[in-house]
Amino acid sequence: MPDTAEAAAALLAGAAAQGAGNTLRIVLLASLVGGALLAWFLLRGYGGDDADAADAAGGPASRTDGDTDHDANA
Repeated sequence: MPDTAEAAAALLAGAAAQGAGNTLRIVLLASLVGGALLAWFLLRGYGGDDADAADAAGGPASRTDGDTDHDANA
């Protein structure tokens, strides 16, 4: 039965000789994709339909008292 510590040391030495290029590429790609998904998730709440925009601007959609005159001095 082979010694597993020696086999693991040989595998680690072989991996170290190749460098960390592939691992860094995967980490970079995953972080870019994760950042794009996070930005989409955070920014998707800022969009809205026209009723939300009119409500935020104080337009007719925000009036609930039934007043259609809209004259503040009347």
